[in-house]
Amino acid sequence: MDMWQPNPRAEPFIPKKDVKKAVPNYRLSSKLFPKTRCFSRCFQALLVLILVLTIGLNMIFILDTSQRLRGELNNYGTQYVVREEKEDGGILIQEFMPASLTIEALSSQSRVTVTIDGATILEDGEKGEGRGIHVVVLNQASGSVMSQRLFDTYSLHEDEAMSLFLNMISDGRIIIFAIKDEGTFQLKAAARALLARLGSRHAQGLSWRDMWAMVTQKGGKVYGESYSKSTAFSSWGTSVILRVQVPLTPVERSVCQWPDTEENRRRQQFCNRIEGYGSVCSCDEPASLSFNSEPVDNNKLINVPVVVIASNRPHYLYRTLRSLLSAHGSQREMITVFIDGYFEEPLEVTRLLGLRGIQHTPIGYKNSRISQHYKSSFSAIFNMFPKADYAIIVEEDLDVSEDFFSFFSQTIELLEMDPSIYCISAWNDLGYEETSYNISALLRVETMPGLGWVLSRSLYKTELEAKWPTPEKMWDWDMWMRMPEIRKDRECVIPEVSRTYHFGSSGMNMNSYFQDRYFKSHSFNTQPYVRVQSIESVTKDNYEALIVSTIKRGSTLDPSRLPCNDNFTSFFLKAYSNEAVLVLYIKMLDSKDFDTWLHVAKCFKIWDLDARGYHNGMWQLRIRTIQLLIIGYPFSPYSDFKPNDITPLNLFQKSSKATELSKNSL
Repeated sequence: MDMWQPNPRAEPFIPKKDVKKAVPNYRLSSKLFPKTRCFSRCFQALLVLILVLTIGLNMIFILDTSQRLRGELNNYGTQYVVREEKEDGGILIQEFMPASLTIEALSSQSRVTVTIDGATILEDGEKGEGRGIHVVVLNQASGSVMSQRLFDTYSLHEDEAMSLFLNMISDGRIIIFAIKDEGTFQLKAAARALLARLGSRHAQGLSWRDMWAMVTQKGGKVYGESYSKSTAFSSWGTSVILRVQVPLTPVERSVCQWPDTEENRRRQQFCNRIEGYGSVCSCDEPASLSFNSEPVDNNKLINVPVVVIASNRPHYLYRTLRSLLSAHGSQREMITVFIDGYFEEPLEVTRLLGLRGIQHTPIGYKNSRISQHYKSSFSAIFNMFPKADYAIIVEEDLDVSEDFFSFFSQTIELLEMDPSIYCISAWNDLGYEETSYNISALLRVETMPGLGWVLSRSLYKTELEAKWPTPEKMWDWDMWMRMPEIRKDRECVIPEVSRTYHFGSSGMNMNSYFQDRYFKSHSFNTQPYVRVQSIESVTKDNYEALIVSTIKRGSTLDPSRLPCNDNFTSFFLKAYSNEAVLVLYIKMLDSKDFDTWLHVAKCFKIWDLDARGYHNGMWQLRIRTIQLLIIGYPFSPYSDFKPNDITPLNLFQKSSKATELSKNSL
């Protein structure tokens, strides 16, 4: 710029006076677009006009509808009522409710449905599923569904479960019944009589494959009943459809007036929505929801959380939780219920009792789903309680004894004392009423019993969690934990007399026959204060010394004298009443040869589906005061104590061909 010089020959700049000529395009655009701008303004005005008209029409429609609705309420007051109900926090909500419900129920061989005012609330048309009597309970003031249950009354004891449920329903509730497929094979006289008291005219005559539906009010009138008889053994009754009109009652007549307490607020919220829990919702004498359990001396479980594994069996869950909360040493704040799925009723049961409930998104299918639910619950509890070294695991279909926590408090130190211990369980697979007796005795077993047990954080975090079966594997989690490569020669410590009782008769791997055959007659400790035997006696070396000592002072049985009949256990009491210890040797060639043992188990009427509850090829039973040791020969290391003149009991050869047995022998 310092070197720049102006051009001496350039003409001087003179600005033009006619500015308009300098901007000719402005005039051009003004002439080209005046119509476009006018059209835009007109279009905007039209939109505003349409908006105003729309608002006006809507206001007219709202006013007209309100006037007509008021007229209907005044002129036809039986069609609508105004309902006020208290919900969370005491907020009053006012809404229009129909004064009656139109209920329709279908009962047929392949399908059952229930609709209310055209809305389907129950539909089961899945092939091979849903057999039995379907029961739906409605609130008599709102028509809301309070409970929905299925009782497979083709199967044993399901009629008893249905009767119990019906007796637990509050008076005034609307009850809908409908049969799918077959519902009478195990419908015994007591259940039929109860249905008759509820107003049924056909309950006493219901027979094989008849179809039936009924709508009634408990303690009130029957609104309708429909029935179709099967004409032949191989056929079903024709489908029946029942349509009834059910009037609703004022809301104030459907709720109880309990004192305003924290406990009763939980009760009110529960009982307004859920039905079938008996005295919990009694207006006059409601069952207490407070549990003042006695403390446990020298309690070592202060920081041990309790995991309750639950699914969608809320009545089972309620019974289990009451049992847990009543046990000595129970700590409400340490109990967490893990629910497999987003089911409302189990969560409501948990809240009713003031406990923490966590719903888990299901992963997998059938056995795999159960396995993943356990894994998720175990991982969650150790994350929730990072300082906890152990967790107690309980299923939703177990009663626990009063000394349940006391038992674990006395034995939990074994997990630190002895690395050969895999778990501590409150359940004895072989502990039946006639095969267990000593409530203080402890045993070591190679199988993992479950059904109320202690899991250590170190075992789960360092071994089990990473190896847990993945969702695509259809494995039972407990069978997996019993596998030799997982168990690694470790054993579980159990009581001779169980501290839990399995009462559930329905579930993934459970039915009423299975419950009756293998769980109903299990022994269960009822003593509240029990001091177990010295825990040092069940450490590995001490236990071996104890077993050897017991065998040496026992009397050896002659297998040919043992009758396998209904009097098998009583035979021992008569023939060996003066003996403290008896030893029976049976054929067992290797670690998998359980043929003879399983037949001996059948004679005792104990678990005989697979081999459980053994230690080094030996099983321990106690018939009253007689301790019976059953030793597998020659596999068991205790075979060395067999007298030379005794031939082991051999029911099956290795080829599994049955040997000839006398009528009076096993």
